[in-house]
Amino acid sequence: MEVLRSFKKNAPDTTVIMLTAFGSIDTAIEAIREGAFDYISKPFKLEEIKITIQRALEQKRLLQENKLFRQELVDKYQFENFIGRAPQILHVYKTIAKVANTKSTVLLFGESGTGKELVARSVHYNSQRKDRPFIPVDCASLVETLLETELFGHVKGAFTGALFTKRGLFEEADSGTLFLDELSNLSLSMQTRLLRFLQDHEIKRVGGTESIKLDVRVIAATTSATGVARQARKFERISSID
Repeated sequence: MEVLRSFKKNAPDTTVIMLTAFGSIDTAIEAIREGAFDYISKPFKLEEIKITIQRALEQKRLLQENKLFRQELVDKYQFENFIGRAPQILHVYKTIAKVANTKSTVLLFGESGTGKELVARSVHYNSQRKDRPFIPVDCASLVETLLETELFGHVKGAFTGALFTKRGLFEEADSGTLFLDELSNLSLSMQTRLLRFLQDHEIKRVGGTESIKLDVRVIAATTSATGVARQARKFERISSID
C-alpha cells in the first residue's frame, strides 16, 4: 500500500494492478480508493491477468487520448486564435478574461453567426473548469417535454416510455459548464426551473422528488435583445457580454 501511494503521488499517470496472496475485502477497497486499477488475489488464472492488463492498457490509452483532446480544445480557444483587432472585439476579449475565472452566470446576445458559442467555449476553456465537460444545448431544436427530460433527466415510470432512470445534461455537466443557446425559446415553466437552479444549485429529475445538488456554470445565449432584457430581470446574477 505504501508503494501504491508513492506511485500515485510521484507518478500519478502510472497504472497499478495490485496482486497479493493475503487479500481481504478491506484491503481491496483501500487499494481501489488509493488509485489502484484492480486488485487480484492469489491463486489466479493467467487469462485473468492478461484480461486485466488489456483493460488497464485500454483505459490508459483512452485517458491519454482524452487528455490530448482536452489540451487541443484549450489551445483552440485561447485568445490569440480569435480574429479581429477592432476596439469592440478587444472589449469582448477583455470581458471574457474578466468573467472566465468567476462563478457568475454569463448571458450572451447577438445576431446569428456572430460567434456566441465561440465566446462561450472561450469562457469555459480559460476558466478553472477547463478540464471538466462543456455541454452545448440548442433550446430551439427540441419541444418543451423533450428539452425538460434532456436537461433535468427523469426517473423510471415518470411518463409512458420511461423504462429506466436517466441522468440529464445538468448532471452530465457537473463541475463543468452548460451552454444554453437560444435561451429566449424557453417556456415560462422551463424558465422557472432554470431560475430555481440558478438560485439553489439544485435540480429534480422529471417525476422525481429527490433534490440533486450540482456545481454547474450556466452560460446562455440568445439572438433576441428583448428576450435578453426579460431574462436578465429574472436571473439572480448575470455577467453580460455585449
